[in-house]
Amino acid sequence: MANALQPAITGPDTSLGGGFVLIVALVGTNYLVGKLDNMPRFHRLFTPAPAIIVRDGKYISEVMKREGVDQEEVEMSMREHGIVDLKEVQLAVLEPDGTISIVPTGSAMTRTKHRIRYHHRSG
Repeated sequence: MANALQPAITGPDTSLGGGFVLIVALVGTNYLVGKLDNMPRFHRLFTPAPAIIVRDGKYISEVMKREGVDQEEVEMSMREHGIVDLKEVQLAVLEPDGTISIVPTGSAMTRTKHRIRYHHRSG
């Protein structure tokens, strides 16, 4: 907000009204996007799906290229998880927040209960 208001304060139009209009526009837009993000269709438009980048110890090059991930980033994530060899990776997933999740070979896949973010209302 400060960056948007700086030209209104230091520029040729130093009126209080100009700054107020900018503040209202920014806060209103933020509120609108927040409300729209609660709708599943809108949320899916702007939230990428997780992408599998390593499966059974092998890089999936076309997915890595599409997602802009290189081998060094995967190897760094492997080291963070205590894994030194690619053959020890059963699955590596690029998450929507940009982190890389690693599932080591031989680990049991467990299912957990996920909190549902969106509740469908009957109307």
